[in-house]
Amino acid sequence: MSDPVPSAVDLLGKLVAFDTTSRNSNLELIRFVADHLAGHGVDAAVIHDDTGTKANLLATIGPERDGGIVLSGHTDVVPVDGQDWRTDPFALARSDGKLFGRGTADMKGFCATVLAMVPEFLSRTLAAPLHIAFSHDEEVGCIGIHGMIPRIAVPGLTPRAVIVGEPTGMRVVNAHKGIRAFRTTVTGLEAHSSATHKGVNAVMAAADLIAFLSRLAEDEKAAADPDSRFDPPFTSVSVGPISGGTALNIIPRHCSFTWEYRPLPDADGNEIIDRFTEYAEADVLPRLRRIHDETSIETAALARVPPLVPENDSSVETLMMALAGANRTFAVSYATEAGVFREAGIPAVVCGPGDIMQAHRPNEFIAVEQIEACVDFLRRVLDHVAGE
Repeated sequence: MSDPVPSAVDLLGKLVAFDTTSRNSNLELIRFVADHLAGHGVDAAVIHDDTGTKANLLATIGPERDGGIVLSGHTDVVPVDGQDWRTDPFALARSDGKLFGRGTADMKGFCATVLAMVPEFLSRTLAAPLHIAFSHDEEVGCIGIHGMIPRIAVPGLTPRAVIVGEPTGMRVVNAHKGIRAFRTTVTGLEAHSSATHKGVNAVMAAADLIAFLSRLAEDEKAAADPDSRFDPPFTSVSVGPISGGTALNIIPRHCSFTWEYRPLPDADGNEIIDRFTEYAEADVLPRLRRIHDETSIETAALARVPPLVPENDSSVETLMMALAGANRTFAVSYATEAGVFREAGIPAVVCGPGDIMQAHRPNEFIAVEQIEACVDFLRRVLDHVAGE
């Protein structure tokens, strides 16, 4: 059997060349993967979203029965806009044992390695199936994976475990935070900026709400458990893009901002949005409506990713540590589709090649030695499902 590492590097170059930034379609990449699998005699189900512009891919190697293992990865990447790249982010570059390009670490490196291992998967008689699950729009809230869960969690075919190949340095992660993301829009009342008492400044009201979120963030920091496995050891709160106003001499009528918090697995996932909503409705909005009764504060949910709750000492976690050659598990603050699988009743861990600190940054890379380590890990997974 030929060494799959060069094949994985070649396939990684092909996957990186597809600009699958979440705002774009991923269909060309999915078609490429389906054709690659078909070339090895493996049929793949392509599962489109409601728009027809995005798709998941699900393929099974081995018997159609329960007890198998899912190898799960996402196909979308984050934007490169405004980042200072030394090379073309959508052309794989190799230097000093590192492979550079958008998505190399997060997480096309894992996807490419899984695809490179297909010939070895097929060369063995499997006692339980291996499922390949590649999803869309993970980076914007693990959206795509929800379309595959009903096809994976099927009575009589339900897998024993899911391995999500996000970059962990091939460490076994059994816990991660969740994500709750929102867009808040404030509608005020336009007026001349010299008559501030006649208008309702939506930007200043939004600033008040953002300051409240900052206070909530400080509350969470103050309540941190110093013995927590998480870094940071508390539920984090962050505000993203803000947009509002048209001119300096016009009191802004509209302002919107996006924000998120990442709750710990054992935290009340609704506490922060509930406190924010109460403050907005009981404190800020009445002040706005004293000037104009048609002002409003509206908050829309953008994403909800459940945390990955650890199942310490479970048979699946024990198995995954054995396959990874590890004697402990880890917790991470980023979120993955593992939480979605676990919420659906399928045990999941996160274990994949690369360093999460390289993700989302300019000049993202994965070390070739991480690809090699992933190949070794997948061979041990293969031995397990082959019953050896």
